[in-house]
Amino acid sequence: MSEILLRAENVTRILPGEVEVTLVKGASLEIRPGEFTVITGPSGSGKSSLLYLLGLLDTPNEGRIYLETTDTTALSDDKRAALRLEKLGFVFQFHFLLPEFSALENVMLPMQRLGKLPPPHIRKRASELLASMGLGDHQNKLPRQLSGGQSQRVAIARALANEPRLILADEPTGNLDTASSANVQEILRTLAHEHGRAVVTVTHDTAFADAADRRIVIVDGRIQG
Repeated sequence: MSEILLRAENVTRILPGEVEVTLVKGASLEIRPGEFTVITGPSGSGKSSLLYLLGLLDTPNEGRIYLETTDTTALSDDKRAALRLEKLGFVFQFHFLLPEFSALENVMLPMQRLGKLPPPHIRKRASELLASMGLGDHQNKLPRQLSGGQSQRVAIARALANEPRLILADEPTGNLDTASSANVQEILRTLAHEHGRAVVTVTHDTAFADAADRRIVIVDGRIQG
């Protein structure tokens, strides 16, 4: 059996207030490289809340989340942000490309922030990533000049910029037509099966979920299966 890349142990997330709201309750799971996993469940069930915990975008009130061998719940905000930048890639329903930057410049940004590669290498890698997404002829276009499907492929290229082992996607096909949705689905499957990355995706798309290796169902904040 392959290594465990990410492990959640009895994780609970509660929003404080006059009336406390439990977003995730007692969630435990393991994520391995090469696995294409989807998280499904009714609206408001805690799917995105669980994904944000796994992606270190939020912290649990109880429980532990380990990335490789690191207990991330014990880290400072700055150290968790550094781990996210280096180890994780994110794709959201709304691609969040910076409108004033070209596709190429958007993909270069995470590498520039990480600061491990010289500028010529950053530009070369960004160009190669866009070409791998079928966007070699669109790298100098601004986001407004791209279709929804093209923009989402730029977002996937950006997520891959720092060569993360884990990709987390929140409803990545939610705003796309059927053909573009199928294209994004195939890209994510390929990243897992042919490139050995772990891919975890929140989706309400039945066809998308059926194509996954594994489905995690969450209802009222609790993992059901």
